[in-house]
Amino acid sequence: MFRDRVDAGRQLAKKLMQYGGKSAVVLALPRGGVVLGFEIARALSVPLDIIAVRKIGHPFHPEYAIGAVDESGARILNEAEAATLDEKWLAVETEREMNEAKRRSSVYRGEKRAEPLAKKIAIVVDDGIATGLTMQLAVRVVRALKPSKIVVAVPVAPAEALRALKDEGADETIVLEPPETFMGAVGAHYMKFDQVEDDEVIRLLKLAHEAGNKHSG
Repeated sequence: MFRDRVDAGRQLAKKLMQYGGKSAVVLALPRGGVVLGFEIARALSVPLDIIAVRKIGHPFHPEYAIGAVDESGARILNEAEAATLDEKWLAVETEREMNEAKRRSSVYRGEKRAEPLAKKIAIVVDDGIATGLTMQLAVRVVRALKPSKIVVAVPVAPAEALRALKDEGADETIVLEPPETFMGAVGAHYMKFDQVEDDEVIRLLKLAHEAGNKHSG
């Protein structure tokens, strides 16, 4: 059980110290993942960036992911679930989430460009994994950018999601709680699991960017 996202991020940072000061980039999934990513990037003295992938939720259970899409329209689906749904609804929902991914990428980064990943260690971070589809897509998108290594770091995840990530191309997965203890919902592993707002994401990315400029200066 984690006190909050800051606590989880600091605990993950301890497990990632071998990447401190190396040619690495922390890539956080907004919004919740950015809180953890900030703590990790600060502890490792490496840049923090985002990877804007969005869950496509089931029409009757929006919290349950049946797919994920990124800002370019790259999509991954639970094919068995998707086959039971109306195709038009799925197309509209995919576009809606893709537009939200675009919005987040633009609003959160502002004028800053995405961190280049070629030949760098990409540390992909979120506040937890449930179905794993958003993280799977994140790994797929990152892999196309040719990093030297992909490390997925999360506080909690079920075993089957971790297997899927390895199949997708994650070189290393770091999880704090044993996968067999996963309680079915990420929030169940936190004492405090409040919604993270846009303003907080922008603030943390700005702070991380300023800290990075100090290091490089």
